[in-house]
Amino acid sequence: MLWVWRAPPLARSGARVGLRARAGAAAWGWARSAASEANSQQPAAESRQDSQYRDTVLLPHSRFPAQLPGRLQPQTELETQQKCGFSELYSWQRQRKTKQEFCLHDGPPYANGDPHVGHALNKILKDITNRFYMMRGYKVHYVPGWDCHGLPIELKALSEVRGAENLSPMEIRQKAREFSERAIEKQKSAFIRWGVMADWDNCYRTSDPKYEANQLRVFYKMYDKGLIYQDYKPVFWSPSTKTALAEAELEYNEKHVSRAVYVKFPLLKSPPKLASVIDGSSPASVLVWTTQPWTVPANQAVCYMPDSAYSIVKCTTTGEQFILAADRVESTAAILDTQFEVMSTCKGVDLADGSCAHPTIPGRVSPLLPANHVTMAKGTGLVHTAPAHGMEDYSVASHHQLSTDCLVDEGGFFTEAAGPQLKNKNVLEEGNEAVIQMLQAAGSLLKEEKYVHSYPYDWRTKKPMIIRASKQWFVNTASVKAAAQEALKKVKVIPTSAVNRMLEMLDRRTFWCISRQRCWGVPIPVFYQKNTGESLINSETVTDVIKIVEQQGTDAWWTLPIEQLLSKEAVAKAGGRDVLDYVKGQDVLDIWFDSGTSWAHVLEGTEQRADTYLEGKDQLGGWFQSSLLTSVATRKKAPYKTLVVHGFTLGEKGEKMSKSIGNVVDPDVVINGGEDHTTDPPYGADVLRWWVAESNVFTEVLIGPVVLNAARDDINKLRNTLRFMLGNLAGFNPETDSIPASEMYIVDQYMLHLLQDYGSKVTEAYKEYDYSKVVRLLQAFCSRNLSNFYFSIIKDRLYCEEEKDPKRRSCQTVLAQALDIVVRSFAPILPHLAEEVFQYLPYKKDSEGVFRTGWINASSAWKKPGIEEAIEGACAMRDSFLGSISGQNALEYEAVIVIEPGLLFELMEALQAEETSSVSQLNEIMMASQTTLLSELPKETPADANITKGTFLINLEGGDIREESSYKVIALPLAKAKCPRCRRYTSDSSSTPCPRCLKVIAGKGST
Repeated sequence: MLWVWRAPPLARSGARVGLRARAGAAAWGWARSAASEANSQQPAAESRQDSQYRDTVLLPHSRFPAQLPGRLQPQTELETQQKCGFSELYSWQRQRKTKQEFCLHDGPPYANGDPHVGHALNKILKDITNRFYMMRGYKVHYVPGWDCHGLPIELKALSEVRGAENLSPMEIRQKAREFSERAIEKQKSAFIRWGVMADWDNCYRTSDPKYEANQLRVFYKMYDKGLIYQDYKPVFWSPSTKTALAEAELEYNEKHVSRAVYVKFPLLKSPPKLASVIDGSSPASVLVWTTQPWTVPANQAVCYMPDSAYSIVKCTTTGEQFILAADRVESTAAILDTQFEVMSTCKGVDLADGSCAHPTIPGRVSPLLPANHVTMAKGTGLVHTAPAHGMEDYSVASHHQLSTDCLVDEGGFFTEAAGPQLKNKNVLEEGNEAVIQMLQAAGSLLKEEKYVHSYPYDWRTKKPMIIRASKQWFVNTASVKAAAQEALKKVKVIPTSAVNRMLEMLDRRTFWCISRQRCWGVPIPVFYQKNTGESLINSETVTDVIKIVEQQGTDAWWTLPIEQLLSKEAVAKAGGRDVLDYVKGQDVLDIWFDSGTSWAHVLEGTEQRADTYLEGKDQLGGWFQSSLLTSVATRKKAPYKTLVVHGFTLGEKGEKMSKSIGNVVDPDVVINGGEDHTTDPPYGADVLRWWVAESNVFTEVLIGPVVLNAARDDINKLRNTLRFMLGNLAGFNPETDSIPASEMYIVDQYMLHLLQDYGSKVTEAYKEYDYSKVVRLLQAFCSRNLSNFYFSIIKDRLYCEEEKDPKRRSCQTVLAQALDIVVRSFAPILPHLAEEVFQYLPYKKDSEGVFRTGWINASSAWKKPGIEEAIEGACAMRDSFLGSISGQNALEYEAVIVIEPGLLFELMEALQAEETSSVSQLNEIMMASQTTLLSELPKETPADANITKGTFLINLEGGDIREESSYKVIALPLAKAKCPRCRRYTSDSSSTPCPRCLKVIAGKGST
């Protein structure tokens, strides 16, 4: 069983090791730079002896820089992109003959501004993913795109134009198109600079004619299935942009202040069941509360909750009677600064068949009606109902055949129908004030108060919304959402918590308003009869329009006369007479419908399904959802197999980025530096990429100077590790100089075992999109396993053995494998650094580079779980030894190890066959000048000897073999002199090298 740990012949015959260590760290003298050596505090004679043998020591040699200060970092990255063919990489990998394909579908960013750190977070995450799959042999399908239509672009384009209100639709469209193209070029050049791999000459735009044609095909499929319809109902309306908006286009201001009012509606007809209580002896009213007084003129009813309790109260101040929810009596009286005497209590159903007088419109009656949307959390438990200005109100009106007329126009002003006192007044400003004055004059206003609450704002203009009834086009999501939810449950969502949020959003969504009253977008392909307003849309009309759009783009809808868009045959089939009896519709499609149909244009193959969609958490209610709804509606399946959802970027203190605060981070400044390099140094793109990878992107992602400096420091530490490996591979050719694993030192085999485990864990982390785990694994491996452990014990072999000695070649073989595996493991994250390292390899001069030569290639034969026990047992004893001489030079001591016969002793024998050795593998790990391995404590051990005791648990064969062994370690000072060449205390004279070094100098090193 234990044969696997026996050292091979070369390792047993004459391994000569030696190290200098203080407090467990390897402060190896020859590794110091020339500058530090010149400043050393050694005595002059010792320094001369060092110089005498310096040329015989094989010090690391590499031109790979440990750091790239100032402008060198961004300059080197640009040179690397050029030398290593970054721009051709995507096309190269698409031409490979492989059956495996990985498709990451790019959610199109808005073409409405400069690139920002949110773009960087998203695009770099996608690029890390794509590069990983490409290196693993997949043919990656990734087509970058841009969302080119809609308000975000139209508003920015028009803000640059004087007299924009006088522009024609085609002039507006031209300005918006030009603006979007400029934004695309800016963003594209930034994405390329960040190292994002793509065919940048073949991107998609939602304004491409073929894209628009495919979008209209999806639209008509949904219309033909009865899933798209036109209706008059309340929708979110933006007065500032004069258009309907979908819920995904809103943002909520948590500190909005409304003028809330308590209003009485005098009873005209007392509910029959309350006739005995409300006898007409004193005035009686129902009491309502609203945060939107401007909607009172549109009131058609007052609603109650049928199952809730209501009280008839008497005001002790005025003697008036009021009806309100029993649960709201006390709080309402306090707000009105009065007292209520409860006369009677009843159920909501008892209010049936009652009616009130409208508080501002003489002669109008407002019935009392039951409704399940009434809540008791705020107000009076009775809800003023204006069907034109509330979704639930509209449902009540539809059920009871109430008027749903809207008294507010597109700009948010009262119409003539609202009456002369209100006409042309803005409902959110002077119109609101006018209504409050009318309530005051009518004696209906009991109280006005400022009320702070969450209120919807237009996401682009940052101005308040209203709810306004208008004729719009809708997707009947109520008919699709059950199937959409089932499809979503089959999708892998990362993090898993995000799927519940999206399912909840779908559950709340009864309809989706897809029409917009703008001109920069894809027109809804509908014609209207001039006299009746009846819509005309069928397969013939849509097919004709799609043909034209595919050739000329959607501009044709505005530039061509109706006779060229609508055929006589299509009109005749619809029962019409003349094409000129119709007009073109003026609405365009919601941009979420634009981008939500991208799967129909971009995704390839019969399945048209992406492996991954990867976007920010705002897309749970945006692109993820619109893509799912359109795909399920037309094809009964999701367009994606995996959803990856990341958080937003914030300042490094967790605050939102703002120009006024001064914490906005510009990716271009991060890469190239600002005007003052002392405050804004040039970090290069790889620092930006490292920031993305090391962050927990599934929460909010922080960025700022402290974060970026830390990222740069992390990369510089990594560079030093890489430089050590490159430097010690000089003169080594893996093809001719490698040592088979079976003939290596056991510690070298152990490192291959760790490399195999590292490669496996890193691969799994990439597969799970857990790039911060990749960074943690990389840092831990480089710091703990390489720098702190392996590098510290092999320096004597590397520097002091003969150049071609198999022992030296053994650890060089491991270093070559470690360098290759480590570089490939971080290549998707740091592509510039990975390719830079490969340019400094002392071998592979004509290498194709990192990305064209595959993923980590760690042999499964390297995995030897049992070998861990031998090395980790030795390391435990080394730690005891170094701890016992803390702060002193370990090379001045002999380590005496005492272990009772058993498994642990056998394992240590595999590392040192002789009782005492200065050249064994065990001595190399112990970092002493000499190690003695015994099964019992020597009788001559001094009474005051520095003995450290410890135990080590051996766990072999998956736990089948477990044995806890105790050991003792004694540190004994050595009487030998320090070798002037290797610095170990193994020489007979301080002026003469030790026997091992003399053999190497004479060219008689062991083979």
